[in-house]
Amino acid sequence: MEEENKRMRFDAMPMHPDVLDALDAMGFELATPIQEQAIPSVLKGNDFLGIAQTGTGKTAAFLLPVIDRILDTEDNGKTKALIVVPTRELAMQIDQAVEGFGYYAKVTSLAIYGGGNAAEFTREKKALTDGADIIVATPGRFLSHLTLGYVDLSELQCLILDEADRMLDMGFLGDIMRIAEKCRTDRQTLLFSATMPDRIETLAQELQRNPQVVKLALSKPAEKIKQGAYILFDHQKDAVLIELLKDRNVSSGIVFTSRKRTVSQITRVLKKAGIRCERISSDADQSEREEVMLGFRQRKFP
Repeated sequence: MEEENKRMRFDAMPMHPDVLDALDAMGFELATPIQEQAIPSVLKGNDFLGIAQTGTGKTAAFLLPVIDRILDTEDNGKTKALIVVPTRELAMQIDQAVEGFGYYAKVTSLAIYGGGNAAEFTREKKALTDGADIIVATPGRFLSHLTLGYVDLSELQCLILDEADRMLDMGFLGDIMRIAEKCRTDRQTLLFSATMPDRIETLAQELQRNPQVVKLALSKPAEKIKQGAYILFDHQKDAVLIELLKDRNVSSGIVFTSRKRTVSQITRVLKKAGIRCERISSDADQSEREEVMLGFRQRKFP
């Protein structure tokens, strides 16, 4: 309780009433540490480099002030913010967050993440040509559209790189730099990362101007996450996994494996044990993955 009393309230921040109304409707009252540091700084137009782990509220830390600043600009259908992320799943997640935080503000967003056929590329092209306030995109797919010349970034105010360390690990540095070269030089640049290797410092030096740098608990896991390790033989793993998932304190869960074929094997084992579950791997097409993720969010299975 004492820790909560020290946290800043969103309604104490100088944000647009439409943004505050959305937060109130969603039940958000208190800012996390990264949000307390980032939101006031971004609202002032500063570049920002935030080092914080997943689960600390980074998405709201940049989306809320970006949406707020968009509300102070002319609504002319041109893109004001570009958010570059490593995966299609994160692009979809952030796109949905824009829908929530920008509900009363009527801010528009568009997710560009590829993985589809030619018809999907054509749909993305039309959407990009029509324009949206915020574009959320994976680097390779967005660069493919950008090089064809119909993406208008002439009024871009803010470039955001989320999970920048992951994008560098995945080999997207070249794509990121080419995208940045197409953006206005007077833009605001926000960079978020879970870790701070030398490559992130170099990237910040190349893309940002005197950023405010905030590093939060680099070695500390996100709060409320319980960690454990089990040393097992292969033949013991299924039974232990079933026992863990049937624990009454586990309302939902995600199981990661190192190989695609193991995904199918574990799914069969869990279903046989009476545990509702679905699988996601690169063998499934995009629509199937989206359907599974929607079912997970709606608690159709744990």
